[in-house]
Amino acid sequence: MTAPSALPTSVDGMLDLLTKRGYFAERSLATVAYLSLRMGRPLFLEGEAGVGKTEIAKVLSAALGRKLIRLQCYEGLDVSSAVYEWNSASQMIAIRLAEAAGESDRDQLASDIFADRYLIKRPLLQALEPDVSGAPVLLIDELDRADEAFEAYLLEILSDFQVTIPELGTVKAPAPPIVIITSNRTREIHDALKRRCLYHWVDYPAADRELAIVKSRVPGISAKLSQQVVSFVQKLRDQDFYKSPGVAETIDWATALTELDARSLTPQVVGDTLGALLKYQDDIQRMQGDALAKTIKEATSD
Repeated sequence: MTAPSALPTSVDGMLDLLTKRGYFAERSLATVAYLSLRMGRPLFLEGEAGVGKTEIAKVLSAALGRKLIRLQCYEGLDVSSAVYEWNSASQMIAIRLAEAAGESDRDQLASDIFADRYLIKRPLLQALEPDVSGAPVLLIDELDRADEAFEAYLLEILSDFQVTIPELGTVKAPAPPIVIITSNRTREIHDALKRRCLYHWVDYPAADRELAIVKSRVPGISAKLSQQVVSFVQKLRDQDFYKSPGVAETIDWATALTELDARSLTPQVVGDTLGALLKYQDDIQRMQGDALAKTIKEATSD
C-alpha cells in the first residue's frame, strides 16, 4: 500500500491519475468518477463482463493509497457473509469457562460474549472502520448476482454508511468509503439503490483506446501485432456472438500470442488460441474456416 494521496481536483486530474496507472478511461467515465469522489456518492457501473468495471476500483485504491475492500456478490449472499457474524465457537468456549469458574451473572456473561473480540467483521463492516490511510475503496462486485433481499439491505449502508448490530448498536463510518458497485446486468437493479449512486455505462473501448491498453498491459508486444489484435477483436464485436470478448480477453489473447512469439495473425495461430478470446464452444465453432480467414484478412489489411 502506497502513502495516501489527495483526491484529484479536476476531471483532467482524474484522467491523469487513471492513465498513470494504466487505466485509459473515456472522459465521460473520468468525469463521473471525479464527481463520485467529490460528492461522496457511490459510483454504479454497468456494462458487459470484461470491460474494466472492477479494474477502476483497483486503480483508485492503488492511486489514492487507500485499502481496497472487495465484496464479491453471489446468489444466496447474506448478512453473515457480507457484514458480520458472531464467532459462536469462541463464544461457547467462553460460556463453558465461565460456568466452570462458577460465574452466575447472566447479564455480565451476555455482555462479555457479545464483545467486539467475538465479532467477525466481513467486507461491509470492515469498510466502515477508520483507517490511517483514509476511507477505503469498497468494491461491491457483480451486485446483479446477489438476491434482491440483499440489495435492499444495502440501502441503509449506502444512505448513511452505517450498520446496526443488535447486540452492540450502530456502527457508523467516520468518513464514507469510496464505493464502486458493478453489475453485468444479468438482472435489473432496483431504482431505490440506483438513486443513491452516480451511474455510468462502461462500453467496449474504441480501437485507439484499446490499442493503448494493450500496449500498456502487454509491453513486449510488437506494434504490428498489437494493431492486428485490436482490429481483429473489434471486428469480432461487430458479429453476433453469445459473448463478445471484453478488454480482459483482448489482453489475455495478446499475452498468449506474445508468449508464442507470434509476429502476425495467421489462421493457424488464431485458431490455436481462440480459447483465450472466446469462452463458448458455439462461438469458437462459428469462427472457423472461411469466417476466420475473412476476419483475419480484414484485420491484417487495415
